[in-house]
Amino acid sequence: MGESSRDRCALLAQLGRLDPHPESLPVNLLVRTPGTPLADAPDLDPLELVRTVASARLVAPRSRVRLSAGRLSLTAEAQALCFLAGANSIFSGDKLLTSPNPGVDEDAELVARLGLRFSDTRA
Repeated sequence: MGESSRDRCALLAQLGRLDPHPESLPVNLLVRTPGTPLADAPDLDPLELVRTVASARLVAPRSRVRLSAGRLSLTAEAQALCFLAGANSIFSGDKLLTSPNPGVDEDAELVARLGLRFSDTRA
């Protein structure tokens, strides 16, 4: 969301030092909104997102690493790589606070295609 790779690494390092680790680590992609300062920000390389997810999984192994805002801009393949890298949770439903999100049916289809399954934790 405008931060550098170094900023993300520094944040993850701090989170990894917490004891206990956070229960939830949402990983967001910038959702551009016209008229805001980051409306014209460049796209984040999806592989950078995958590296961020993998790093989060390494530094906080007991946390739920959640794919969160911005998933509409990701391909199914990019989301699959995020799951392989260690994401183990998504926020599902058509709206995530103020940004659009894939619908529950779309998420169920993706999860099925990937051979994964939902667990109903709602946390």
